Amino acid sequence: MTLRTATMSTIEKKWKDVLTDIELEISRPNFNTWFKKTFAVKQEHGIFYLGVPNEFNREWLYTKFHDMILEKLKDIDPTITSIEYLVKRSGTPIEPVKQALSKGRTQENALPLENIQINKESNLNDRYSFNSFVVGPFNELAYSASQAIIKKPGVYNPLFIYGATGLGKTHLIQATGNKIKKDNEQLEIFYTSSEKFSQDYVNALKNNRINAFKNKYRSYDVLIMDDIQFFSGKEKLQEELFHLFNILYDKGKQIIFSSDKHPNYIVGLEDRLRSRFSAGMIVDVTKPDYESRAALLKTKATQKKTPIGDDVVDFLASSLDGNIRELEGILNAISIQTELRNRKLSINEVKTLIKNNIKPKKHLAVEEIVKTIAGFYNTDPEKIYDKTRKKEVVYVRQVAMYILREYFNISYPAIGKEIGGRDHTTVIHSYDRVVEHLKEDPNLQQEIEQLKAVLDV
Repeated sequence: MTLRTATMSTIEKKWKDVLTDIELEISRPNFNTWFKKTFAVKQEHGIFYLGVPNEFNREWLYTKFHDMILEKLKDIDPTITSIEYLVKRSGTPIEPVKQALSKGRTQENALPLENIQINKESNLNDRYSFNSFVVGPFNELAYSASQAIIKKPGVYNPLFIYGATGLGKTHLIQATGNKIKKDNEQLEIFYTSSEKFSQDYVNALKNNRINAFKNKYRSYDVLIMDDIQFFSGKEKLQEELFHLFNILYDKGKQIIFSSDKHPNYIVGLEDRLRSRFSAGMIVDVTKPDYESRAALLKTKATQKKTPIGDDVVDFLASSLDGNIRELEGILNAISIQTELRNRKLSINEVKTLIKNNIKPKKHLAVEEIVKTIAGFYNTDPEKIYDKTRKKEVVYVRQVAMYILREYFNISYPAIGKEIGGRDHTTVIHSYDRVVEHLKEDPNLQQEIEQLKAVLDV
């Protein structure tokens, strides 16, 4: 008992130290929304198990913050090689899937435990390859551009791929990097996210190593940078990226960017960078159609060695119109149940599983929406309805009115009535104010995007 308490105390301290670092690097709304309710569960075999309150929180941490979290944990404890995000409430017992699997299964077969292999030199993830990449109308142009680059690096420079979260952009650009490296071993290739680039830059400034930072990034033959939209409004970083881009471009080095939107619609992005991005090829990735969803499910099922019937594939491809990551999440649930039952699931079992695992979209009440937005900004929801004119409350109130109108299509009079019995002209004014601020305030734009994700709109 004493030993377990000591062990828990140790991993809890590790996570507390990581949270202290993260809180200094990201905005308070981001920290409160995604990190405040996380907690350490346990650590074994190099895996750090992190508790999260819900599936959406797990998805967002893995998608947006995984590399940063893993790096900070490794700084504290180099024996940590990967992270598992477990949906549970603090204090409730947990039964990891690997413990529930039938005896005789190896850890490698335990579906949720995926030891990510990252090349230390290129920072590329070895599991991203074209062997598991499905091509369809939704990504065909982006795929073709990547193949042209593989054959002749520099032919499209830069290659700028954009599209919503979860559509396979990271898979595509990392697979491109891995294939270029395989075909041209002499080339120096490096993958990074905009957040990691930002962290490197800040650390270089702190440690008076800015020249080493510049020399590092200017030495690559192929530079791949993910989530470029996070440079929005960061003038110093944009200036550094601008000079880096010019040097690599003039040397004929290949540059690949990804973003969640077209560069012309990234608020707070300098025109000179937009111009540079437009010098190459800009291609988008959209949601997969039925045929592509079916092909994705079959490919991923084969990859996971999960038997799945054609009727199940047809049902899933017809019923789900989400992104690739959502499809993979459903398939993971099916894979786990297949392992547990040691047999292929029937169509009725899959329908039941989908019903239990997919949260249907629902029409939220105004009160729920306001409560969510207030929580995002760490504000008392009741103050949104009051007559207070405190600047911080007015800001949140105006954002709430904008979201109610823009994404829930509620009329101005109805919004005014629901939020403190205000006149519809007040709502119109609030809406217009947010619209104007969005044109010049990148932080507000990011907050709106975060809220859209939380509210699932």
